[in-house]
Amino acid sequence: MAFSLGPRALSAGYRLAAFDSIGSTNAEALSRARDGERGPIWFVTSEQTAGRGRRHRPWIAPRGNLACSILEMIDASPAVAATLGFAAGLALEAALQKVSIEASLRAAGSDDMKFSLKWPNDVVAGQQKLAGILLEAEAMPSEGLAVVVGIGTNVVAAPEGTPTPATSLRALGIQIGAEELFMTLSDSWAEFRSLWDQGRGFAEIRRLWLERAAGLGQPVAIQTGGTTVAGTFDTIDDTGCMVVRTSSGDRVPISAGDVYFGSAASAGAA
Repeated sequence: MAFSLGPRALSAGYRLAAFDSIGSTNAEALSRARDGERGPIWFVTSEQTAGRGRRHRPWIAPRGNLACSILEMIDASPAVAATLGFAAGLALEAALQKVSIEASLRAAGSDDMKFSLKWPNDVVAGQQKLAGILLEAEAMPSEGLAVVVGIGTNVVAAPEGTPTPATSLRALGIQIGAEELFMTLSDSWAEFRSLWDQGRGFAEIRRLWLERAAGLGQPVAIQTGGTTVAGTFDTIDDTGCMVVRTSSGDRVPISAGDVYFGSAASAGAA
């Protein structure tokens, strides 16, 4: 089965560049943007050999996993454009729910898998990381921001020895291919990208994201720079920052960091 766009993505004008193998879909998307590509266009592969995640950590997708990036031109400030990552999380969670239900029906199963969104940019199954999202942007003179949203999902295999334990759809008993997930994701992206609407729809995106948030109301520790902020995950604010309520009652907004929940929060705060 080859990679293809879903019907909603096609009708919305999205295009597709698929690769048998590539170093990084994000790097390819940014290179195309510098050469004049303005999208919207998806770059997708089932084998990524030189991908990267947050803080320049490697994100390698062995054959059978899904690595994809969407290039869009955004008419908004970088701070507003950054909130597109929450729309991406919702799109991926929706796609994962849909394909997991369909896979369960094919296997005559009845258990629905539940996925959650871990701030700022992960999708988790239970306490295990299933997928990650990376936003990168460059200003294009007189044309706004070229924003690339990279999405990596462990379909058939998960890395070992990661800071957060990882899992794959296969390990969860969900038997689908990267191609099936991508087609569904391309349609759900078109839906949530439209809802986000250059940042004007972030209030609704925020509401939907909080309904699916991992660790909301639970103990949390965030390592950011050389400091750690510990408390309770209270909410995300209207800029997408995590708001932590400390033991003193202060509400501290956090814009970036490594997040640890539950028992891991104690370890992360140590």
